[in-house]
Amino acid sequence: MAWVYLVIAGIMEVVWATAMKYSEGFSRLWPSIITLVFMIISFALLSQAMKTLPLGTAYAVWTGIGAVGSVLVGILFFADSTAPLRLLFISLILIGVVGLKLVGE
Repeated sequence: MAWVYLVIAGIMEVVWATAMKYSEGFSRLWPSIITLVFMIISFALLSQAMKTLPLGTAYAVWTGIGAVGSVLVGILFFADSTAPLRLLFISLILIGVVGLKLVGE
């Protein structure tokens, strides 16, 4: 169950990061509220996952999901760059996250 919490926490990180972009420096009310709510959810789920998963693994996977997911959102919705080197390095993050899951606890 810890891995489920961790994956959902990572997805929530992508949501709050995206909402933060829309908040325009916390100057817009609803995106700012969404940012804060999803931050709390994400941290709460991460803390649940950390009850059984190693700290380094849990934190690295959580930030990895957030980083890769945020890059994908940026590409799909904000016209962020799809330069080959950028995609290569994001792929390396994804490989690292999968690797941490494969080596387990």
